[in-house]
Amino acid sequence: MFEKAVAVLKTKDPILREVINRVGTCTLELEQDAFKALTESIIYQQLSIKAAGTIAKRFTAIYPNYSFPDPKDVLSTPDGKLREVGISNQKARYLKDLSHKFLDGIVTPSKFPDMSDEEIIEHLTKVKGIGRWTAEMFLIFSLGRPNVLPVDDLGFQKAVQRHYGIENFRSESKLRMLAKKWEPYCSVATWYLWRSLDVVPVRE
Repeated sequence: MFEKAVAVLKTKDPILREVINRVGTCTLELEQDAFKALTESIIYQQLSIKAAGTIAKRFTAIYPNYSFPDPKDVLSTPDGKLREVGISNQKARYLKDLSHKFLDGIVTPSKFPDMSDEEIIEHLTKVKGIGRWTAEMFLIFSLGRPNVLPVDDLGFQKAVQRHYGIENFRSESKLRMLAKKWEPYCSVATWYLWRSLDVVPVRE
């Protein structure tokens, strides 16, 4: 699925080529269910992957007759029940707001194929608890948009500092200038940089 993107990135950027060779095949998987993807993104906010994963499993267990609840199911769930599985009051409000906006048509995934990345970000950030970063993760991991650059993501910033030696690695202008060589496949480049933090030693 990502073979062309990987080939282009390896040609354009020698440093990223080294990262790609060490990380291996791109295994980025897409979550096609938009409501599920956004619900889980809210649950995972500001938590470790392990803790959030546990809460997410407890959340889905509230609805034993479904692989994943729909917006009506979430709205009908008492906040106390959500708190019992580890979801904070604030996140419960976010999940209910997301559910309302799906049912009211304010968030309409069927329109996404005809919308630009920025239009989708504007669309999604109308939901309480969804900011630009969450919307960008949705673009990458749900819609598979190829050219998303999450410049505010700390993992991305850390990987750039590690492999490219950029001192002011939180400078958006520097990050975007670096990423010019990755276009139109910034999403795949970003994925490899994320993965590199786990598998690639510091470059000498």
